[in-house]
Amino acid sequence: MKCTTYKSHRVFTADTMGCCSGRCTLIFICTLQLVLALERQVFDFLGYQWAPILANFFHIIIVILGLFGTIQYRPRYIVVYTVWAAIWVAWNVFIICFYLEVGGLSKDSDLLTFNISAHHSWWSEHGPGCVRREMPQAPGVHTTESHSYITVMGCFVDYQYIEVMHSGAQILVALLGFVYACYVVSAITEEEDSFDFIGGFDPFPLYHVNEKSSHLLLKPMYPST
Repeated sequence: MKCTTYKSHRVFTADTMGCCSGRCTLIFICTLQLVLALERQVFDFLGYQWAPILANFFHIIIVILGLFGTIQYRPRYIVVYTVWAAIWVAWNVFIICFYLEVGGLSKDSDLLTFNISAHHSWWSEHGPGCVRREMPQAPGVHTTESHSYITVMGCFVDYQYIEVMHSGAQILVALLGFVYACYVVSAITEEEDSFDFIGGFDPFPLYHVNEKSSHLLLKPMYPST
């Protein structure tokens, strides 16, 4: 009976810690991060931005790991998610500096494509209000490759600011995830420590003590002759 009591105590407190604390909030944040990461991955694929594509791929894997750890009460997985959240913030700060050309960086460089291609952000030609026109080469110009010049006009917002807003949203959500992940890890750890202190993981000594006492009480008494 003691063992059953302690197990039910653990389940009750764990469920109470679940939705009454930051656990459900962290689940919502991880889900939101997955949606934002998949949206960003699509546009990075369209723009052939290979460095962001790889970063988004690892980000999606770690967020899924953190989501699994939050649902299954696995603090180690949540710790991995917490460390990655800090790295993800640093990566998005770099992206902001890249597009704002801070610290000698240039948004016109091929750094994000690993110098494989000369592609730039998909938003540079398909931003809100942008009109894309292709201008063929002049008849007297002969080159080894046939390229057409592309002009973009009428954009409501420059593409670098769109990328900055994307990275800013990623930073905000990652910071929220970092804070709530630390809280959830602390809550789960305290719950496990209190459960160990009660003796929930070692019910057998109590069971044997009760069995022994019951055996003593039920032992028949024979009159001496």
